[in-house]
Amino acid sequence: MFCCTDATPNGRRWLGIIALLATVMKPALAQPLPAEFDAALQRAKLPRDAVTVLVVDAAGKVPPRLSHRAHVPVNPASVMKLVTTYAALDTLGPAFMWNTSVFVEGAVRDGTLYGNLYILGQGDPKLVVERLWLLLRRVQGLGVRSIAGDIVLDRSAFEVVQQDPADFDGEPLRPYNAAPDALLFNFKSVVMTFVPDLTANTAQIGFEPPLAGVQMQSSVALSNGACNDYRATLKADFGDATRIGFAGSYPAACGEKTWSVAYADPKTYGVRAVEGLWREMGGKLAGTVREGRVPAPGGVLPKPAFELASPTLAEVIRDINKYSNNVMAQQLFLTLSLPLRGEGQATPQGVATQQASREFLQRWWQSRMGGDDAPILDNGSGLSRKERISAAALARLLQTAYRSPQMPELMASLPITGVDGTLRRARVKAAGSAHLKTGSLRDVTALAGYVHALSGKRYVLVAIVNHPNANAARPAMDALIDWATKDN
Repeated sequence: MFCCTDATPNGRRWLGIIALLATVMKPALAQPLPAEFDAALQRAKLPRDAVTVLVVDAAGKVPPRLSHRAHVPVNPASVMKLVTTYAALDTLGPAFMWNTSVFVEGAVRDGTLYGNLYILGQGDPKLVVERLWLLLRRVQGLGVRSIAGDIVLDRSAFEVVQQDPADFDGEPLRPYNAAPDALLFNFKSVVMTFVPDLTANTAQIGFEPPLAGVQMQSSVALSNGACNDYRATLKADFGDATRIGFAGSYPAACGEKTWSVAYADPKTYGVRAVEGLWREMGGKLAGTVREGRVPAPGGVLPKPAFELASPTLAEVIRDINKYSNNVMAQQLFLTLSLPLRGEGQATPQGVATQQASREFLQRWWQSRMGGDDAPILDNGSGLSRKERISAAALARLLQTAYRSPQMPELMASLPITGVDGTLRRARVKAAGSAHLKTGSLRDVTALAGYVHALSGKRYVLVAIVNHPNANAARPAMDALIDWATKDN
């Protein structure tokens, strides 16, 4: 029908539009993969149809340098954290902080609180043992050395996520498998430090935090073997929630080591940690540490005695992205649907839920990204078999972020190739040339972020492998990064 259209101004206009569309669309079609990347995939026995790749100018002004299956939704593993962290930066702002509020009920006389102490959590992802110590020290700064009543932990801001830590990957002792919690103390983990004492032929064991009602073995015999798998040599027993013990030995050659494990009974971790640390600090408690709610007469929260502020969101997302912290990402994901609580505000009827956060992010995506390729979200961390996103959708998010005021904070949160985080050991020729989030699950290996090319240009790179042999894809990913830097 266009055989004669070049004879008129309208016809010439149509031909120009057709030519422009052909120019723009051509690079988006299937392209040959870079030779070094393709060869590395073959060595890893990974078929091309297991890979989705997109390399495009970060400013989004020109067609992609490389596009292969870019519109196919795939499991992204932890690169899904980019959606959660950028949405949080965009909606909450980089200076956002979580407040943990402390309420004192009753009078304080001669160092004794004649009433209860309440701790209200609102999802602080980094309420680690040092900051819990600071919170309790501030309680003592109010003149409270003894509590005649109870210490009450209010965890009601988040829905209780029923989660068996062994369900996902059969690794219940890994702290990353902890469930989110409005009062997430120290990731519900115990940090053990082993220090050899050659004169006593033992290794002294320190535990943080101390857990009330849990016997903790204070030393273990030294051995003369090489420092290989010292964790296996220790023959640890973590199955009993009331005792942590070791039937083996610790190799003296290891020197000082630190080992962090998830506590066997996460439901009781909070009450045990607060009581154990309070008593270790010299505090006395006539009642118990228990879960409950802050009294709110007339549905209005009273004025807290003080609030402990978290690090800023910009700092928190560095931990989430550089070290791929799953439980912190889930804390942030739930925060997106958290009704704010504060002095003089009515206590909200609802709480933060995963479903409400999914709906929030779907609305945010449509508003900021548009299109019909919104991601399928589960818990926002990528620790999921359900989550899906295409390379094209993820690249569009990264391009949007690059043009936004939040670009410096998001980019600074990403691991740097060959330098830090989960890319510290990346074998690339130009160390420091890219800021990329990594992702890894059984059957999934992924990279997404920004590459700084030799020409001075910046590119968005997204590469995801979904295949039973995906864990063999790392050399191919390194080759792809090197290829992306060479654009001149």
